[in-house]
Amino acid sequence: MPIYMPPPAVRTNSIAMHSIGNHLQQRVLQLAHYGQPTIDIELDESQHETSRFVTSYSTMDTIQGKVHITVQHDTRFREIEISFTGAAHVFVERLSTTPSMSGRTEASHKFLTLKMPLSPADLPSPPIFRAGKKYSFPFVFTIPNQLLPKACPHPVASDFVRETHLMLPPSLGDAELSGYGGILLDDMAPEMANISYGIKARVTAFHEGENRVFLMGQKTRKVRVKPAFEEQPPLNTDGNKEYRARLERNIKKSLFKGRSGTLIAQASQPKPLVIPGARTADAKPIATRAKVILRFDPAEENSLPPKLGSLKTHMKVSTFYASAPRNNFPSREGLSYDHTQGAYTDTIPISTMCIGTSAQWEKQPASANPPTDEELDRRDSGISDCSSLSSPSGTFNTPRSSANYKGGAFYTASIIVPIHLPQNKHFIPTFHSCLISRVYALSMNLSVHAPGLSDPTLGLKVPLQVCAEGSATGNENARLRSEEAAGVLAEADMIFSPRSVAPPPDYVGLSSGSGGVQSRVSVMG
Repeated sequence: MPIYMPPPAVRTNSIAMHSIGNHLQQRVLQLAHYGQPTIDIELDESQHETSRFVTSYSTMDTIQGKVHITVQHDTRFREIEISFTGAAHVFVERLSTTPSMSGRTEASHKFLTLKMPLSPADLPSPPIFRAGKKYSFPFVFTIPNQLLPKACPHPVASDFVRETHLMLPPSLGDAELSGYGGILLDDMAPEMANISYGIKARVTAFHEGENRVFLMGQKTRKVRVKPAFEEQPPLNTDGNKEYRARLERNIKKSLFKGRSGTLIAQASQPKPLVIPGARTADAKPIATRAKVILRFDPAEENSLPPKLGSLKTHMKVSTFYASAPRNNFPSREGLSYDHTQGAYTDTIPISTMCIGTSAQWEKQPASANPPTDEELDRRDSGISDCSSLSSPSGTFNTPRSSANYKGGAFYTASIIVPIHLPQNKHFIPTFHSCLISRVYALSMNLSVHAPGLSDPTLGLKVPLQVCAEGSATGNENARLRSEEAAGVLAEADMIFSPRSVAPPPDYVGLSSGSGGVQSRVSVMG
């Protein structure tokens, strides 16, 4: 089949029209940017060890540098604004069977804005940028250790929730910033949640002949922030369906016979994982350990505990996000009826241990049972502190008996579970903000060998906290600030302390008879 070819004249006109279209497009872009200044933001990283990507800053670190501005022709400006900002951005996809109920809700929260005051000596006078000249404006910002109360103005369930929301959140959800030691790593955040920091420069001017202000140009340079997070009190999991710190399982003698006893597995929240501070060169392993305590209540005196199999450990990384401010800590239970919230979970394998030989059963007498709740209530709180007895593990590091326990001897065993964070992921501290939260949980699945169709498995899930140290320079700045504040308070106390105003010791005042009377006045202020 012959192919149609346009005449040479038509082809020439088509090429000419395409060339003219490209030229007009370039001219339109030039006119759109005509008069806009070129803004460059330079960070002074000489005080820090720079990585191949982005330098990290921690609490009380100092960020300093310069903003460079150049123009192609003389341009009058109104104001130059340099600020350090922090903002959270969230969107939630709402999917339902009814099209009218589906859609997306979005929210943005600018929780931090620090403005750099510029000296009049740094600004050109008159306020005109000369063509071809480079103008430089220095800036210095100190990352605060907490936010101002106005950053969380919405109602909350308690003061503790408010204090948690006012802690500086870490950078989250930016693939260009996430990493450790100069390597970009996945921080396991969904695209629906993002927390970003940056140095922002804006230049404004007046419309010619008018009193209206317009934006001449602006630019933002991203900055990664890794705040210090101290250890928080252990999470209370009572009534929380997301966690399972204790589990009981009946063990049968065989497939068709009765029960040989009840196996109990119990764990508590381990000590937190501590992430090194920003710009830390020492890449030491981040580790902690958990403890699983086992108890077997035999149904008969001669019943023996089952043989232990393996223990598989996983870490569940959950990121909660919402398009409306939350008044309490998030939970999966609330996601079912609140369409403004969402959650994303990533599971990371930690270890698989064969505990058949490492954990041994020990027979315990009936006297080794921890006190019951009734026994604790009968004790005198004035002479006995029972706070430790009420913990899940009990005073004797032994779980409470099962409902099937009939008295007599029982068996116990303990398992130490090492937890090492993998180095192929970027972990951030546990935090809660108005819109975004990051929490961690430790899942431990214990299998035992018992007669029957399959080996029973007991699954435990406990909270796991991740903390973060401050940087060396940030800690030093915080120490100097603390000493300076202590000195100011001492001077204030001296101003308001009473002073004694009295005559010299050899001074003799007005006398009556043979004795002298000396006056002493106490002056406040």
